[in-house]
Amino acid sequence: MNVSTPTINNMPETESRIMSIDYGEKRVGIAVTDPLNIFAYPLTTLDNDANLTANILKLIAEYNVTKIIIGNPLKENGEESKVSPVVKEFSRKLQSATGIDIELVDERYTSNIAQRRIIESVPTKKKRRDKGLIDKNAAAILLEDYLRKKSN
Repeated sequence: MNVSTPTINNMPETESRIMSIDYGEKRVGIAVTDPLNIFAYPLTTLDNDANLTANILKLIAEYNVTKIIIGNPLKENGEESKVSPVVKEFSRKLQSATGIDIELVDERYTSNIAQRRIIESVPTKKKRRDKGLIDKNAAAILLEDYLRKKSN
């Protein structure tokens, strides 16, 4: 008789993913890895409202997330920005709500890189103006950087 170990969402443990979050006061960009944690994909942009944590929890369950990376908005010189304490507090609350390992990482330049990518890949100006597109792509760039550093 073949008995398998139950896991979250009935997914094998090898299919867990890493999520990255580009936190903003209005919108929050979300990206996830593929099941093998090799590639990062822009997933969605969520409104930063009273439902934010609940919406993130749904995505965590749906994608079997076992680690979360959150961008820490540092100044050009590497010091904390005025938004850094807000991001740290959000990180603490999310860690408490999920019990998942959360790591803050430097997010300098991710939005600029995301904007350049969108200009190169999105054909119409109307679609390029979608701020949510920048947020979820910035989260993907954050995750790509994390995966690249982790593999070195």
